[in-house]
Amino acid sequence: MAGDDAGKCLDGQTIPMGTENSENGPEARVIPPCCLKAMASAPELEAKCHMTVVSGWFSEPQSCSDGARKVLYYNNPMWPGEAHSLKVENILYKGKSEYQEILVFESSTYGKVLVLDGIVQLTEKDECAYQEMIAHLPLCSIPSPKTVLVVGGGDGGVLREISRHSSVEIIDICEIDKLVIDVSKKYFPDLYVGFEDPRVRLHVGDAAEFLRNAPEGMYDAIIVDSSDPVGPAQELVEKPFFETTARALRPGGVLCSMAESMWLHTHLIQDMLCICRETFKGSVHYAWASVPTYPSGVIGFLVCSTDGPPVDFLNPINPIEKLDGALKFKRELRFYNSEIHAAAFALPSFAKRELSALNDQ
Repeated sequence: MAGDDAGKCLDGQTIPMGTENSENGPEARVIPPCCLKAMASAPELEAKCHMTVVSGWFSEPQSCSDGARKVLYYNNPMWPGEAHSLKVENILYKGKSEYQEILVFESSTYGKVLVLDGIVQLTEKDECAYQEMIAHLPLCSIPSPKTVLVVGGGDGGVLREISRHSSVEIIDICEIDKLVIDVSKKYFPDLYVGFEDPRVRLHVGDAAEFLRNAPEGMYDAIIVDSSDPVGPAQELVEKPFFETTARALRPGGVLCSMAESMWLHTHLIQDMLCICRETFKGSVHYAWASVPTYPSGVIGFLVCSTDGPPVDFLNPINPIEKLDGALKFKRELRFYNSEIHAAAFALPSFAKRELSALNDQ
């Protein structure tokens, strides 16, 4: 798109604006802004510039400027009308893999920050909330998990948390982007430590294909630590992927998947809940946690179990507090505990109204 409907990034790329004044504006306006899948289906709204730091600030999701006036033009379709900015003290790494752009910088208040395609993935200050919850919500809900698969998670943080569970014998991880692992090793050693556990088996490649080739009933738990479902990652919130995941779980096995923000993406969460209630014949729940540097300040998790021994996600039976060796993994738990586990399933009234019909009663 050209003319008034395009903006110039600092690197000279031209990107479509998708504003109300554009020829595609009316079509975009009728799509519910919280319905991520619908927004992601509008190619005119996809990001083309990701790694701009303007006047010492990184802004997510708006990261483009006209150069002279420093006006931020681009508005990411996942979070229309908002941006979160972090002051940049020093850019530590900037590169591009076959799959995505990667940025690491030192921020003023959150320590080092990992950014993929313009979206903050983690910061040193608050990564504990996400990593601990996505790992321990499923693993503390079943007795003695032994085989676990991580989809994504190339920074190593989820592996670090799984390693706390001494019952686990095999930790498979399928990460498509080897460069993310390499960058984490250099700049985020406190997360990369997860890869050093001898139980970890690394598979670099496409997770959907990996799961299709996995033996039926192979895993006690599967944790999907994926990027936001736009572009190639959209496959990870659709029915074929969930069906493949369910097949790879043993009876009574559990899935925990990143499931966006209830403040912004209730349409997407409703879609995921509907699909999973059709696919998984055990329990299906939505939980959430506070992560300050994620859009809206919270992130959600979808937890599901297959038909078999019943799983009561709301009342953990394998409390991590009773496991020995927290210091063995170089850091004590900073966020998760059994009380936080139970509280994660308590929804605000608006979310209960919109999601309760699809949640377990």
